[in-house]
Amino acid sequence: MAEQIIFYVLAVVIIAFSILSITSRRILRAATYLLFVLIATAGLYLLMGYQFLAGVQISVYAGGIMVLFIFSILLTSHAGDKAEPVSWKRKVPAALGAAFGLLLCGHILYYNITRICEAFPFKEPTMKEIGLSMMGTDKFQYLLPFEAISILLLASIVGAIMIARKR
Repeated sequence: MAEQIIFYVLAVVIIAFSILSITSRRILRAATYLLFVLIATAGLYLLMGYQFLAGVQISVYAGGIMVLFIFSILLTSHAGDKAEPVSWKRKVPAALGAAFGLLLCGHILYYNITRICEAFPFKEPTMKEIGLSMMGTDKFQYLLPFEAISILLLASIVGAIMIARKR
């Protein structure tokens, strides 16, 4: 019973701050709302018993990535800048696209989740297996994407610094 209450509280926090992050006109506030979403997601991981994923979520995403976002925001704009209001001509296609994407994802999950569960029975991975899959170079291992993302983030930081220097 207590786990359900905690789950629903975390779900409401994630939904509320996600909506606030999207609808906020102040960019620094939107980044702060996103930080709360990432921390509440770590809470969901803790609720499921995945302490390692919760720690990674907080240290990598809530810590590192959000610091990078805020650093980039402060370099490229002023903290009090407001985003321009979006007209309804842009909101309607965006809402239709989001609804279509939601329906498509729901359709794919509904028709494929049982086949996946039957074909691949769940086995709890060990810490060694997680580490090898994250930093391995074999098929279905993620060292190359990890390095590509780090280069992309470095290029973003250099670009933000160049834009800030021109101002």
